Amino acid sequence: MSTSASPNRPAGEPYDWYTRARELHDGGHPAAAAELFEHVLAVEVPSASVLEAAARAHFDSGRYVESATRFAAVVELRPDDDYAHYGLGMSLWRLKDFVRAGEHLAMAAAMRPDRESYTRALSQVRATQRARREAGLSDNEGAP
Repeated sequence: MSTSASPNRPAGEPYDWYTRARELHDGGHPAAAAELFEHVLAVEVPSASVLEAAARAHFDSGRYVESATRFAAVVELRPDDDYAHYGLGMSLWRLKDFVRAGEHLAMAAAMRPDRESYTRALSQVRATQRARREAGLSDNEGAP
């Protein structure tokens, strides 16, 4: 049975939305993809795969708060998911929450030390923290 479209709901079924969102994201339209993934999450029991896809789309569209929220939900569901820790760390880094970013990037790097992107990101966050401390600034930009 096909669901009719409304101003608040796309046409089709949640699987159709998911498939279309993946196509949009792969085609370079992460903001549109994120919106469709959010529709899926609103009507389905959140799965780690849909949460991760939404998190990636939000990240790629510059919506780091939403990305961090979705990656945190994946970490909650699958604490052993190295990519979820990496994505959460990267989102937090963009939000200038260097302490928590470092924690999640360290977890990802510990789980998968073979992933150069994980160790490189962790090194950069730690270097930022060191530079901030040396300049007399807090570890987090928004912190007092």
